[in-house]
Amino acid sequence: MHATLPLLKESDFPTINRGRLDTLQVNLGYLCNQTCLHCHVNAGPQRKEIMDKETVLVVLDCLKSRKIKTLDLTGGAPEMNPHFRFLVREARKIGVRVIDRCNLTILEEGGYEGMAAFLAENSVEVVASLPCYLGDNVDAQRGKGVFETSIRAMKRLNDLGYGVEGSGLMLTLVYNPQGASLPPSQSELETAYKRELHIRYGIVFNQLFTITNMPIQRFGSTLISRGEFSSYMQLLKESYSEDNLSALMCKSMISIDWKGYVYDCDFNQMLDLPMLEADGHRTHLAELMQQDITGKQIIVMDHCYGCTAGQGSSCGGALEQE
Repeated sequence: MHATLPLLKESDFPTINRGRLDTLQVNLGYLCNQTCLHCHVNAGPQRKEIMDKETVLVVLDCLKSRKIKTLDLTGGAPEMNPHFRFLVREARKIGVRVIDRCNLTILEEGGYEGMAAFLAENSVEVVASLPCYLGDNVDAQRGKGVFETSIRAMKRLNDLGYGVEGSGLMLTLVYNPQGASLPPSQSELETAYKRELHIRYGIVFNQLFTITNMPIQRFGSTLISRGEFSSYMQLLKESYSEDNLSALMCKSMISIDWKGYVYDCDFNQMLDLPMLEADGHRTHLAELMQQDITGKQIIVMDHCYGCTAGQGSSCGGALEQE
């Protein structure tokens, strides 16, 4: 795989600082049942990195001590971590909002058939990747048969109440572009998704997030192989909007890797750009519980243009309100 960090270091991205911390995004490991082209984590079935029980307990301690309102679980496929259910139950007991970044197909895998029901029982918000409402486009990006399996999984979630008005069970779908382009209008695409998925399959959901593909890891390496890295970076920079700076997710969220180390965002985690102490060593979540990081400078490089281009991009979708 081609390294992208050397191409991102020399950056003129503006300085940004942290606001109040309200979200803990925790990567439970890079193990996944899929190998997607756009994956900035480089996750897959052969990855061995998995968060252990001891680190999961540190996550719970941090939620309690810092009174953090939202726990955002990601991977890989976070559900494949053997401590996933324990973490979700304990977080919900203390009133924390829990988000599961689900690839949908895991809900149809052997051994995980009861996972959808577990998510519903614990009122976990499901944020699910579905890069298109057309089968050929999804399978081209995520693998043969993924779209059909994803449709079955969404129907299972709908049957449990997810996406159904008044149920209180949130189902959010996520769109990533097929290649080196910016996402279209989030509101317009959401309308199209809702229309097409309901007409074709009877599926309902609450909202759609559009997320820009980041020029790192597997997607960044693919851009380099195709000779498109420079032109994609040019597109991101030319589309930069200063108005998006105040809404960046890194201002109110931190990212935790499978070993418990702290990063300003998930993308910095994948580039191995950790939050550092004054003496230069990596900050562990256990140490963070004793610190106030409000106002701390965020590590930025050229990939940050991916979050500020066009309508903006974050784990919560477009930054710009249309």
